[in-house]
Amino acid sequence: MTDLHEILATLRRPRLLIRAARCGQGDYNRARDLRRLMRLAQVPTPEAALRALIVEEATLEAQRREGGAQYSLTRHIELLIAMMAEARLLPRAGT
Repeated sequence: MTDLHEILATLRRPRLLIRAARCGQGDYNRARDLRRLMRLAQVPTPEAALRALIVEEATLEAQRREGGAQYSLTRHIELLIAMMAEARLLPRAGT
């Protein structure tokens, strides 16, 4: 699991995106939001969810950097909110 912690520790995104995601943390509902974001009937474990969210967020980040027309700022922020929330559910390294 430390690899997920390392990935998150090295993730660099614009300050405004991170601030927006932090503001959205209070409204995050894992059962509702994660199913909608991941388009799944069942909510996966935090580790599985985080792995999938990281992959999708990386795709959106590439689209943002390229200025792609398919880029969705709203979805990007929603993914970052979910990533932050799911990361909090992971066990700490060494425990």
